Amino acid sequence: MNQQTIERIRRFTEEREWGQFHSPGNLAKSISIEANELLECFQWSDTDYDLEHVKEELADVLIYCQDMLDKLGLDIDEIINDKMGKNEAKYPVDRAKGSAKKYSEL
Repeated sequence: MNQQTIERIRRFTEEREWGQFHSPGNLAKSISIEANELLECFQWSDTDYDLEHVKEELADVLIYCQDMLDKLGLDIDEIINDKMGKNEAKYPVDRAKGSAKKYSEL
């Protein structure tokens, strides 16, 4: 996400004084709720869905994720790269390529 978008999210929250409601637990709940609303877009079909609705729900998830990053003082690049390093170790290309098996089954 570019810095201008991040600042827009922060400004939106600050102007409404919503930070007081943004405990890590409340944000985690909100992320889960919005992710479920995203899932609802595909409830009856994986191919027949409203892309605009999908975009709105996905944006809600990402906005709450940014709010949580801010609340916890986390850097998105750092936490993603840390997790990717772990994923790469658990799922080496030579064993995981083309497979949907869990790392413990490879």
